[in-house]
Amino acid sequence: MINDWLHRRDTLSSGACESLVDASLPGWAHTGLRILELADATVDLPAEAVERVLVPLSGPTFTVKYSAPEGIVGEQNLAGRRSVFHGPADCLYLPTGTAATVRGSGRIAVCEAPTEETRPVQYLPAADVPVELRGAGRSSRQVHNFATPAGLDCVKIIACEVITPAENWSSYPPHKHDEAIAGTETRLEEIYYFESAVSRGLTAPAAADPFALFATYSSAAGEIETSAIVRTGDIALVPYGYHGPVAAAPGYDNYYLNVMAGPDPDRAWLITDDPAHGWVREQWEGEEFDPRLPYTAEPTGDEDTTGTQNAAAPGRDGFTTEDGGERR
Repeated sequence: MINDWLHRRDTLSSGACESLVDASLPGWAHTGLRILELADATVDLPAEAVERVLVPLSGPTFTVKYSAPEGIVGEQNLAGRRSVFHGPADCLYLPTGTAATVRGSGRIAVCEAPTEETRPVQYLPAADVPVELRGAGRSSRQVHNFATPAGLDCVKIIACEVITPAENWSSYPPHKHDEAIAGTETRLEEIYYFESAVSRGLTAPAAADPFALFATYSSAAGEIETSAIVRTGDIALVPYGYHGPVAAAPGYDNYYLNVMAGPDPDRAWLITDDPAHGWVREQWEGEEFDPRLPYTAEPTGDEDTTGTQNAAAPGRDGFTTEDGGERR
């Protein structure tokens, strides 16, 4: 099972999708992801029994025309961003059974989950995306909770973006969500879509090769082992087992998009830490956040050297710490 769940960029290509994750993959059932790269082009999303959340990864703007159930027809412009390291982007929720056409230039992700239940079409502007600072010290990271219960009202999808500055660790302590334990743990498949870039404020040679490290390992729910270098466009699937850490290499910032959904009736992210490592959370008490965070909207002029230009202070001005202030 070593690395069977890791897919390199373009190895999941299908039609207009640079990568397509869906139920056609063996052992996969509850989540989906499409990565689209457009050059002033149009891509059709067929009406299927899946809910969708669209989030631009890079590019100035995208236009989404949609035809939802009950005769609901509309059009929504989504403001993009320079890159995934330049603050949140606009998001759009489309209910199950909706056909859509996406037009623009750049990269856009389409998160999916099978469901027969419906929710209304929802637009979430970038300024309203809940931004959370999680961990502390070298475990500091930034989370955009655009499609968690704090953001869009989805039936099944739980999705967020995580930015980990160079040399920091994320998705740590290793944890799992593969058992149904009331009030403690929920069953969720998880997709990791990765991007890496030269860290903000650094000048690198053309030969620079941004990367991060990612790992999974087995739990009682099943055998899995991933231990890999990951780069932009790579996708790791986590059907079960402990996952983490994601370690951003020196000189390179890391981003990942998480898409989760599962068979349990409640839409909740409840996890169990690996008992060998969960104690690390206690060490965060009293530690400061990495001063490079948060990474906000694209700085004006030259890139600033800290990544904090126009940044709000942790816990103020719309930025929250994990669990409303507790750094678990």
